[in-house]
Amino acid sequence: MAVSVASLAAALLALSALSAPTPKGLVGRQYPWATSPSAQTLAARFPAPPNCRRVPVAAGSWGEWLRWLPLKPAGTKARLYNGQLKDRQDVVAAVVDIDVPPQDLQQCADAVIRLRAEYVFSHDPNKVHFHLTTGYDFWFSDFVTGHTFRVMNEEVLPATRPAEAPTHAALARYLVPTFGYAGTLSLSRELRPVLLAQVQPGDVLIHGGAPGHAVLVVEVAENPASHQKYVLLAQSYMPAQSIHLLRNVDVPALGAWFAVPGPNEAEFNTPEWTFARQELKRFE
Repeated sequence: MAVSVASLAAALLALSALSAPTPKGLVGRQYPWATSPSAQTLAARFPAPPNCRRVPVAAGSWGEWLRWLPLKPAGTKARLYNGQLKDRQDVVAAVVDIDVPPQDLQQCADAVIRLRAEYVFSHDPNKVHFHLTTGYDFWFSDFVTGHTFRVMNEEVLPATRPAEAPTHAALARYLVPTFGYAGTLSLSRELRPVLLAQVQPGDVLIHGGAPGHAVLVVEVAENPASHQKYVLLAQSYMPAQSIHLLRNVDVPALGAWFAVPGPNEAEFNTPEWTFARQELKRFE
């Protein structure tokens, strides 16, 4: 994929300089890219379905962090990386308040990588790392100490760069080559499979390939009587576009919630991709 690293990095740096105050009660859950300190959160916008309750999440966990993602105002349209509107606005339930770089990166798997990188960075920058499609394990801690990579004839070779402090701006720079050389195939290999019945916030529906797709489970609710589970799903798509929560176009009464398929159902249908039930995976 040919990308303009300089222009993409500049845009990411400008946006990373924006730092919204941590909302009251959300100490430790920081979203430094957010454009508005008063943005409504995912938890506030989307109550659990009737007779359901959100599943418990541990304090400081990936699932808790996703629960309080900031959203852009209701009615905001999803846009492509070039500013054009996404064709299928009918599948958009809400737009996450996070930037879309001006190059055709941060597509489906990249959106999952972006959110996961931001979460891990907020806890320990030294633990941020992702495998590239070649299998190369690309660590943020190596990147900021002056170690990166270059690609020649599909081979990843070591390269050097100026060392810098492990700041949020440096994370934006690190994500440029990560988006360029990781994808659904590498991310699928990096995650471990889990049973659909055991779905948790932070799990990923992912089909690795070319094309492939990835959808992030950002919330889970359950009916305590029937034990039916429901999920909220977020995605980017191709071309790169706003990270958005999906609307359940097949069952409009559920709004943005999707019923988790039962054991006799072979597939999980989402508005723009159908996953096999075995394609649910989890970060370690």
